[in-house]
Amino acid sequence: MTDDIGSDLAFAGLARQAGLLTEGRLTSAELTAAALKRIDETQPTLNAFRHVRAADAEREAADADRRLAAGERAPLLGVPVAIKDDTDIAGLPTAFGCAGDFPVRDTDAEVVARLKRAGAVIVGKTNTPEIGQWPFTEGGAFGVTRNPWHTGYSPGGSSGGSAAAVAAGLVPAALGSDGAGSVRIPAAWNNLVGIKTQRGRIPTAPEPELFHGLTVHGPLARTVADAALLLDVTAGTDGTFLAAVRTEPGRLRVGLSFRIPFTATRTRLDERVHAAVTRLAGVLAGLGHEVDHAEPRYGLIGLDFLPRSLAGVHDWAARAPEPGLLDPRTRANRRTGSRLGPLASLARRAEPLLHRQVGAVFEQVDVLLAPTTATPPPRIGAFDALSNWHTDEAMIAACPYAWPWNVLGWPAMNVPAGPTDDGLPLGAQLLGPAGSEGLLISLAAQLEKAERWHDRRP
Repeated sequence: MTDDIGSDLAFAGLARQAGLLTEGRLTSAELTAAALKRIDETQPTLNAFRHVRAADAEREAADADRRLAAGERAPLLGVPVAIKDDTDIAGLPTAFGCAGDFPVRDTDAEVVARLKRAGAVIVGKTNTPEIGQWPFTEGGAFGVTRNPWHTGYSPGGSSGGSAAAVAAGLVPAALGSDGAGSVRIPAAWNNLVGIKTQRGRIPTAPEPELFHGLTVHGPLARTVADAALLLDVTAGTDGTFLAAVRTEPGRLRVGLSFRIPFTATRTRLDERVHAAVTRLAGVLAGLGHEVDHAEPRYGLIGLDFLPRSLAGVHDWAARAPEPGLLDPRTRANRRTGSRLGPLASLARRAEPLLHRQVGAVFEQVDVLLAPTTATPPPRIGAFDALSNWHTDEAMIAACPYAWPWNVLGWPAMNVPAGPTDDGLPLGAQLLGPAGSEGLLISLAAQLEKAERWHDRRP
């Protein structure tokens, strides 16, 4: 490893690390060893990983070095990445945040197979709350995952381990999943770019779909280009989204939206989040976009979300080898999901109506800008000992904005919106209609040039 790369290597990013390997300025063995060392050093404090594949990663790195030396090239050849523990990796269990003796998987999920074919070195599986239910990454099975910006606070969830690992420079990018904001929420609370992809964009095999169509895989990275690169690899889009990073979006009509979709609990937008999103709207206006208020008609979209979400919890909890070890809140949600399960298919049939109802806003604007969360990150332990209902109340109060786009299946993207006065990251969503990832990425890349959020480090 050459001296001029130095300590910045951890934050060099996905594309830059791949470039350094191609240029021969370091080896995958060196890069992987450095990542594993950082993971080992931070596990006692951040606890980002459920499983670390040290021996397998070292073998994959050695193989990548042989391929590089032979002149082979691939998008991520030799670069370490991490995977959320809801996705199968051969040789490891998939416990999805649960306790118990889960069986070891024989084969990789298709998305992991794609990463390996692109040359990525998979260093491990990251922590997530039980069955991805909550916007905090804490649980009896693995302990507490902490926010690298301030370890007294949560990194969010449910892709909290992936977000903490990227924000802390343990890996340059990671894969998460998003069923109600689970990529965007931890991205917001860790100063990251996080993409909730169009449903069907990234394969969910071996599962036909996840959580009755609510959940999709998505990338977490420090820059738009790195997120786009990971998206291209996992979606098999051969540079389409990287090209969008280099494409000017043109003058867009941006709708500024603060409306909270109807919930059965009390919600309020924190004034610090309101100010951060409003400031970002001003930056977009300064870049030449037409920015005005515009509110989607959400109606009773929550009636479509709940049966699908809770039926998904029921389905996944049935895999737990020791159900008695599940959190009491999970067991309660499983029972409710059993009762609501028959309504899930009925809820799916309402999607075309919701597409027309919510999508009407895109006759007025090209993109929506909205808060990703209603509050800054919560403190560690804020949800401890709460009943199921009080957990739901606190969760919805913190995160009421993200989930409607999971019902719709449309793309959404978190971009950093700046820190609070005490240094905690906040985020904003760019929301688009069906198939609009390229437009969102193009706009986010333009915003990134002005904001330079990737220069901030914990």
